Amino acid sequence: MDRPDKRWIGLSEAARLLGVHPSTVRAWADGGKLQVHRTPGGHRRFLLPEIEQWGADRGRRASEAQVVIENVIGRTRLEVPRLQNQHWYLKLTETQREAYREESRRLLEQVGRFIGRPAEVAGPEAAQIGREYARISLQAKMTLIEAVEAFLFFRSFLMESLFSLSEVRSAPSWDEMHREASHFADRVLLALIEAYQRA
Repeated sequence: MDRPDKRWIGLSEAARLLGVHPSTVRAWADGGKLQVHRTPGGHRRFLLPEIEQWGADRGRRASEAQVVIENVIGRTRLEVPRLQNQHWYLKLTETQREAYREESRRLLEQVGRFIGRPAEVAGPEAAQIGREYARISLQAKMTLIEAVEAFLFFRSFLMESLFSLSEVRSAPSWDEMHREASHFADRVLLALIEAYQRA
């Protein structure tokens, strides 16, 4: 840490600049997402220019995530006729279909919200969405296979949208965004399966 041309800042200051809790910055740094330097005493220090650049990149990724969300919503509307041919969809009442659509919108919002945040922060929200999908599916008397098929039908739109948008945008963050969105969706699916096993 002998570079006088750079300004070193601590964990709390980095968190303030990024608009997150210090524990989030600590998790990003410890997880290798954010470059961190250690003092001889073991304290975390960050270079101000690196924090500023990382914050700008994170803001760009959040706006890219919003583009993905809007794209998926648009594509889902176009797929309504295809839904009519899905055996699991026919089991849902109109009220249950609306509840499914609401959970799907919630899933999209949460994927956008949690991209770039530590997995342990996103996990509880993903689990809650999975349990709600399971509740609706059980109410409609779907088998576990049908409930998984229903979730995967929607999940495919999310992943296809990420893939198609990555082809027209060259930002290197797309691979990581796809990985994080996949991880969040996987957590939802596991919670859905677990709720079925408990039912």
